[in-house]
Amino acid sequence: MSNYEIYMAIIIMTVVNYFTRILPFLFFKKNDLPQYIVFIERFFPAVIMTILIMYSVKDINFTIAPYGLKEVGAILFTAILHLTLKNYLISIFIGTIFYMGLIQYL
Repeated sequence: MSNYEIYMAIIIMTVVNYFTRILPFLFFKKNDLPQYIVFIERFFPAVIMTILIMYSVKDINFTIAPYGLKEVGAILFTAILHLTLKNYLISIFIGTIFYMGLIQYL
């Protein structure tokens, strides 16, 4: 790539980054959010947790040893973690790390 192409790529990325950061302020000038945004804000973390659970058990054969114990253990750990801390981000990240640890080391 020439210097011109590199500079153009940097300028384009800067403009795109700027507009993605300023766009929400242009759409939501009023203080109240639209109902669909409130709905997404309320239910999106639970949807992400459900997707992660489905991903972790999609290829598991529960009739062959270890019978999905790693996956079920990680799901229970994440559920207990979420019920005690009530924080979706911590539950998702720590639960995913715990699951990856179980898969890699057991």
